[in-house]
Amino acid sequence: MTGVHHHVHDPIARAVIESAADAIVAVDQRHRVTVWNPAAERMFGWSAAEMVGRVPPIVPHELKAEHNAVQERLLTRRAADSPDLAEGEGESEGEGGQISIATRRFHRDGRLIDVRIDTSLLKDPSGTLLGWVGVYHPVDEDEIVQHHITERARLVRRLNDIVADLNAELDLAVVLDRITAALIELTGADAGGFVRIEGDRLRLVNMSGLPEHMRGTSADLRTSLVGELLRSGKTVKLATGEQRLGDLIWSELSGLHTIALGLSYLQNRPYGALYALFSGHKVGHIELELLELLAGHAGVAVGNAVAYAEVVRQRAHERAVIDSSADGIAVLDHNLVVRQWNPAAHTLTGIAPEHALGRPLPFGMPALGEMLTYRLESGTWLNVLAAEIEETGELVVDFRDVSEAKALEEAKDLFLATTSHELRTPITVVQGFASTLVNRWDELPDTDRRAAVATIAERAQSLGRLVEHLLLGSRAGADELTVTIESFDLTRVLEGVVGGFRSLSPLHRVELEIEPGLPSCRGDAMATDIVLGQLLENAFKYSPDGGTVSVRAVREGGAIVVTVADEGIGIPAGDHERIFERFVQGDAGDRRRFGGIGLGLYIVKRLTEAQGGTISAHPASHGKSEGSHIGPAQRDEALRSDGLAPRPNVVLQATEGHGPAGGAHAGNGTCMRLVLRAAP
Repeated sequence: MTGVHHHVHDPIARAVIESAADAIVAVDQRHRVTVWNPAAERMFGWSAAEMVGRVPPIVPHELKAEHNAVQERLLTRRAADSPDLAEGEGESEGEGGQISIATRRFHRDGRLIDVRIDTSLLKDPSGTLLGWVGVYHPVDEDEIVQHHITERARLVRRLNDIVADLNAELDLAVVLDRITAALIELTGADAGGFVRIEGDRLRLVNMSGLPEHMRGTSADLRTSLVGELLRSGKTVKLATGEQRLGDLIWSELSGLHTIALGLSYLQNRPYGALYALFSGHKVGHIELELLELLAGHAGVAVGNAVAYAEVVRQRAHERAVIDSSADGIAVLDHNLVVRQWNPAAHTLTGIAPEHALGRPLPFGMPALGEMLTYRLESGTWLNVLAAEIEETGELVVDFRDVSEAKALEEAKDLFLATTSHELRTPITVVQGFASTLVNRWDELPDTDRRAAVATIAERAQSLGRLVEHLLLGSRAGADELTVTIESFDLTRVLEGVVGGFRSLSPLHRVELEIEPGLPSCRGDAMATDIVLGQLLENAFKYSPDGGTVSVRAVREGGAIVVTVADEGIGIPAGDHERIFERFVQGDAGDRRRFGGIGLGLYIVKRLTEAQGGTISAHPASHGKSEGSHIGPAQRDEALRSDGLAPRPNVVLQATEGHGPAGGAHAGNGTCMRLVLRAAP
């Protein structure tokens, strides 16, 4: 028996409904079946007895919104409204309040069947609403094909839009978000996610529809569905059953019955997998096909984002290298206009980036691969080198400050010339006198022979000092000067050095003042002897007109300060530090006047610092105001270091017959200040 007999009272109407070739289903306002004709039994597989009074289970879950929308539109449609096209694909409104749609419905065996439904309101003769009636027409093969083509075209259009959107985005996190959203939209999945392959592990890096705490969860690749898929050689996989669903998802999605996954490749290597999780409708071949396509495009989009991120990282790395370089670096475009200007370029040239960018290089451009030495207006010397970036055609110009090397090169040239001169003079004299003695020994009186030998000895001594300076200078430059740190009697060293200069010059007067009870010194006695001897030699050399050379030693706290002051030509302003550099001499405008190779004070500085002391140069007035001076009474009472007898000759007078010291101008001269450590 069908539901027609109980609910349709007109025999003719019942006969028409029962004999209709199309399925007719009527439902009341609560959506329960009131009419279910034999054609409906044949179409859907349920009998009228099973359906009448029940809500028919023929509407797929994803199409319930469409079904409800049709019924709602019939209720709200006014009779005066003109017919128009509905919003759904293949959906239209007919005359008389009827809506016709092409859609799908479930058969009893679970398969989906394609149908066209003409739905109308069901009213009694008085116009009271009873429910809805639908006439179901089987869709013929051509119509099914057309429907599938239309649906496929819609999906292809949407997929193209999604792919274009993905490829336009270069932020990896955003790309993964959009991939997951597109997956759910196209396949109807209830949840989705993207897992990244990291060595032998999988990590969930993006998801939608799953608990947030799962983000970042990892799983073993070998035992996972992704591992199975990789071993199978395929790109897409479908998994069902409770035993198979404990992959990375762990059944966090309630009602989960199917997992579909597709591989994404980056540079022909598996990069990750796109998961689609289904807890509602079943998965068909279209969903798998869409998943496979989307996973493939995801690999391209991810590749673009990863490549862009790598370019950004590489650019940032290059920028950091350029910015931290001690060399000035400029990048020029095809028009030789500066596009990058690093901080070192600003420091070397004094030109700020805002004044360099967009303008030509502010100095000469060398040929590619060649070095150009250029002098800036500031006096800075630059070595400039240019190279081309083949990929972009840009030029990279590297320039560095070589002013110090340039100055050292000039100093070395001057050193060689000076040394040659300094060596030539005594050697020539020695050779001349030695030759005279050899050839004319018997002819020369004894006094001439003695004078010649004395001259040879004096010149040989000069040569010895010169060679000693050269050796010490080379060792100091190579940081090979060695000193022995121990306590020694500085007073004895001072007396010995000053005593050795007593008879060297008839124009100079040497004064030595030592504070009574001066403590022992902590350092190297021999190195200190060399230092003091060089200071006195310089005092004599740079006071050619004579004068007094004052040597004083006093204690200041934990240090002993020794000053050597002369009344000579002094040091030009600004050169008080430079004179301790190699190959530099005071009075540089007249080097030949005094001779020497410019190593003496350099050696003094290195020997002093090796002992932990300091040396500095000042105008002579500095020495006269230095500490407390020692008066004659103090000098007379000064004791020897052994405490046995007074110190004689604390003030060393010029030797008899040499006349008084003089010739220097008061207020001129130089004071050398030597600071050494006092022994505890």
